Amino acid sequence: MRLELLPLIFGVVVALGGLALVFDSRVPDSELRVAERRRRARTERDRAGEGLIGVGIAALGAALIGRDAWAYGNIAVLAGVVCLAVGSWRNRQYLRELLFFRGAARRGRSADRPTDAPPPPPPPSAPLR
Repeated sequence: MRLELLPLIFGVVVALGGLALVFDSRVPDSELRVAERRRRARTERDRAGEGLIGVGIAALGAALIGRDAWAYGNIAVLAGVVCLAVGSWRNRQYLRELLFFRGAARRGRSADRPTDAPPPPPPPSAPLR
């Protein structure tokens, strides 16, 4: 395999990932969960923002495939960066919850419980023998 083919292969993989995101933004969600088990409601993702992120990634993949010989490589990169930025801005709440919410790590701390809730019962003690 020639070393010059690596950017082409990587560009195809990146472009396919971007197209998969565009496809995912257009397909309706399936309801897999029977009941919500979280303490608070999940933030909904913005479908148009997810599509823009996918288009941006696909444009960056196209720029990789085109290499230096493609006349529109700079335009594809600039359009990809703009689409990524706008899509990320539209999904900022969803991305913030996805990246920074540590739900399971904070369970049991008193800061997560409402102030009017009664304290949890003490753990049962082991019988003495």
